[in-house]
Amino acid sequence: MKAAIQTPEAPGAIGTYSQAVRAGDTVYLSGQIGLDPATMQLAEGIEAQIHRVFRNLAAVAKGSGLGLEHAVRMTVYLTDLVHFAKVNEIMAQYVRQPYPARAAVGVASLPRGALVEIDAILHSG
Repeated sequence: MKAAIQTPEAPGAIGTYSQAVRAGDTVYLSGQIGLDPATMQLAEGIEAQIHRVFRNLAAVAKGSGLGLEHAVRMTVYLTDLVHFAKVNEIMAQYVRQPYPARAAVGVASLPRGALVEIDAILHSG
């Protein structure tokens, strides 16, 4: 059994997907880009986008009744891997040890011209 998670505190889905889906004790968060949920405008610059992405992920996690401390897996998508160190620096402000397992992938482009997108898997156990 699965249930969609929806919160107005994060950008609404731009397509045929849910912000997150709960399946048992696991919550799968869709990828978030640096969109401000109030304006649906992309934050300017890589640092602002990374912060906005983590705030969006935290909002969706909260909407599921969990938090980023429940993250067991994240995938980071960057249009330029030169920003990988900045992701690490900013991520440490939102996620505490033990850190989730993670992958970072360089991609040619992201929706809306975003520079970064991150998805996550949370576990409530």
